[in-house]
Amino acid sequence: MEADARFRHLPKSFWADVRTIGEAVGYTLPRQNMVRSPTIEEIQTAYGSLGLGTAHLVRDSGQTARGRTLVDYFKYRANVLNNYVAPRLMDVDRARAEFERLRTTLNPSCPLPLNKQRGDKKAPAYFTGIVNMLVEAHSFGQSCDYDPRRLTTVTSKGAPLRTFARRVDGAFPSIIDPVAIWEIKEYYYTTTFGSRVADGVYETLLDGMEIEELATKEGINLLHYLMIDSHFTWWQRGRSYLCRMVDMLHMGYVDEVLFGYEVIERLPKIVEGWLDSLRES
Repeated sequence: MEADARFRHLPKSFWADVRTIGEAVGYTLPRQNMVRSPTIEEIQTAYGSLGLGTAHLVRDSGQTARGRTLVDYFKYRANVLNNYVAPRLMDVDRARAEFERLRTTLNPSCPLPLNKQRGDKKAPAYFTGIVNMLVEAHSFGQSCDYDPRRLTTVTSKGAPLRTFARRVDGAFPSIIDPVAIWEIKEYYYTTTFGSRVADGVYETLLDGMEIEELATKEGINLLHYLMIDSHFTWWQRGRSYLCRMVDMLHMGYVDEVLFGYEVIERLPKIVEGWLDSLRES
């Protein structure tokens, strides 16, 4: 999923409003199993309870431009998560079926790693395998680092210019001076939404901040993707974190977030763009 152009390049104070409102009003409608869209009245009530002013959102003449944009954003976020993202998040059976279909069709030579489960749950990491197979198939033999196990480094004149704090899950075409890097979060066997799952979202945010600094200070643009799956983990247990991902996307900290089956729909086109970038460099 790409960001909606209406909500890109907004000031950081806008996102301060978004986070404050999310914390105060709540992100979800639990009984309806949906993401909520706060009204301007709910926002005013929440800000009043926090002792915060709302003059930048509502005046005697009605909502300000900021207030209207906030309400529009919350409506957009709720709609895209409830109606676009939720149906695309897969359970393990659906992911297994797609993995096997692609493995049969593509006959891949790329790595197809196993998950970290034990016993009967030990199996291929289906979502990671799907991502790897699609990247290989649509990059037409171009090299790719499917499991870097090293820190991402951007160089200048053969010397390190930036080395990022965290290891990522994939880099194209290499972990040194990549065109694109990505994180994969698949949690098919998780039964609770613990700190390890939540931390994955904030790790991606840290990566995005380092990439933003690289672009701002050095004029080097590095594409950054987050790919996630597991309907139970993210939709049943972690809808508030899906909201944070959509926020992070529009803040510019990731170029796209791909939700479940969306990797099959979007990744081939994305990889074509990576190849175009290599040809232009």
